[in-house]
Amino acid sequence: MFGHGAAPCQDWPKCLTLAAFSGSFFVGNPMDTEFARAQMVSQQVRAWDVLDARVLKVLDALPREQFVPAAYHKLAFADMQIPLAHAQVMMAPKVEGRMLQALDPQANESALEIGTGSGFVTACLAKLSGEVLSLDIYADFTSGAGRLLTGLGIRNAVLETRDATVLDGLQQRFDVIAVTGSLPVYDARYAGRLNVGGRLFVIAGQPPVMEALLITRVAEDAWARESLFETALPPLINAAAPAAFRF
Repeated sequence: MFGHGAAPCQDWPKCLTLAAFSGSFFVGNPMDTEFARAQMVSQQVRAWDVLDARVLKVLDALPREQFVPAAYHKLAFADMQIPLAHAQVMMAPKVEGRMLQALDPQANESALEIGTGSGFVTACLAKLSGEVLSLDIYADFTSGAGRLLTGLGIRNAVLETRDATVLDGLQQRFDVIAVTGSLPVYDARYAGRLNVGGRLFVIAGQPPVMEALLITRVAEDAWARESLFETALPPLINAAAPAAFRF
């Protein structure tokens, strides 16, 4: 339900019913869970042109159901956004897959995640890259994600509770930057934190349709911009708003 130009579902009871008919359930039985996970990867992620074997392997191996709030466990593998606290969401699985494929994190690279949320993307980045710094304004997100990552034996991710729209004090550059909340106005400061050759994934614009972008730093003073797909996502907390139109 999250195709090109499609808005995320806002009617969660209806989404639950639709997910039931689609068979995208986490039922609790281990065999059912593994079947649902395999279906998610093959029928949603691969079907949306995610063919990178490393990304598919990570999505198939990580227990996504552990990162989903208890009230939405049955939707862990559904083709939809999952509601989180603070009016935030987990991205649909196929959007996560497209983002990871576009970023192409390597084992010797550093990654910055703007918006920890549930911690699932953090875990994916940690499996694909050498080290991850994940920032979120909400302490319950960073603490909850930290417990999950520790439980999975993931040691190469550092989580910090801070406003990720304020980059003061963040001196290092990164090879990969994933912004998991949308930006109503594209913010070039994130691209400025890339190493040369580094990649930034960001969703920019306003509802109902936003643009997923891949920004690559090709030189110290040059960046390449690629439009990946259209989607919609809640805005990053404290992200700059577009200037109001004045008559």
